[in-house]
Amino acid sequence: MSLETIPPRSGTAFRLRAGQRLKVVDPEGEQVADLAAFAASDTREVLSNGRTIDYASKLYFSTGDLLYSNRSNVMLEIGEDRVGTHDFLLTPCSAEMFRKLYGEDDPHRGCFGNLAAALAPHGIGADQVPVAFNVFMNVPVDGATGRISVEPPLSKPGDFTVFEAKMDLIVGLTACSAGQSNNFRYKPIQYEILD
Repeated sequence: MSLETIPPRSGTAFRLRAGQRLKVVDPEGEQVADLAAFAASDTREVLSNGRTIDYASKLYFSTGDLLYSNRSNVMLEIGEDRVGTHDFLLTPCSAEMFRKLYGEDDPHRGCFGNLAAALAPHGIGADQVPVAFNVFMNVPVDGATGRISVEPPLSKPGDFTVFEAKMDLIVGLTACSAGQSNNFRYKPIQYEILD
């Protein structure tokens, strides 16, 4: 498959077979991509930050790390990773988040809305959208206080991360809509499915 482009502040969904690899590319730098994954055989099985953090005993994930489902099955393995800094704590941005945190009266639907719309044709409802694996997102955690901050991504133009599917999946992927997450400039994300 050739390189596909997700326009700024939008999302897509697609199938990924076991053994295929998903290459997520930041073409312009400092752009987050929210990744959600569901078992193709039963979409109630979904990517789980809680299980993944529990089994790895850490908050940050990169090459060689496994991402688990809510049923404790491995869904994805991180392969080559040119950035090494991602977030698996924060939920996808949403219209409600933009209202509550930023006081926006007419907010964008955010990654949550984009994921819900892209996944709907696959029979996945909005209430099934999990905490996403936020590719390239930079969320430092203060070890003393536990406070978090959202900082500009460390990804440079052309940087990428590769994920290998460990089961047949339905994947949702966005070009994140939150200004704070992307150094206040909305940019595209690219992806490629590799056999």
